[in-house]
Amino acid sequence: MKIIGITGGVGSGKSEILNILENDYHAKIIQSDHVAHELMAPGARSYDAIIQSFGNGILNEDKTINRPVLGEIVFHDEEKLSLLNSITHKNVDEEIDQFGKEEPEGLVVVESALLVGAGYEKRFDQLWYIYTREEVRYERLRASRGYSDEKIAQMIAKQQSEEEFKSIASHII
Repeated sequence: MKIIGITGGVGSGKSEILNILENDYHAKIIQSDHVAHELMAPGARSYDAIIQSFGNGILNEDKTINRPVLGEIVFHDEEKLSLLNSITHKNVDEEIDQFGKEEPEGLVVVESALLVGAGYEKRFDQLWYIYTREEVRYERLRASRGYSDEKIAQMIAKQQSEEEFKSIASHII
């Protein structure tokens, strides 16, 4: 099995690259954010620890975690963000490890905007950094998610710098 990690900033176009790898090269795609979402579902591994750490105020009526509410809590508080990451990263890491045991052959691509900060970069045969000019990222995020320029700037500021991404990448696309 060959494992490629793909990272890049929000709005960089990682999803487009993943679609090509999946459709044209039959790669198995693992998106860390999707895995984290699944692990936050009621009864899943991260759910109880997140509720204990952040309280019932983050729950929707159906007892699912309201991610935008949780995001507002952690986005401006490094300590709370670190706490959330300590819960989710460990469980996402275990899920990725488990997948590697179940799929011993073929091409596996793991995508995460936080690949570098989470320490995942050490487990890949190659690490691709998807580079996109900042103005293009702004255009994409305004069009696809309706974000304001202020929100986009805040999101970009919370991510690794371009230099950090490039310093560990084996390939820059």
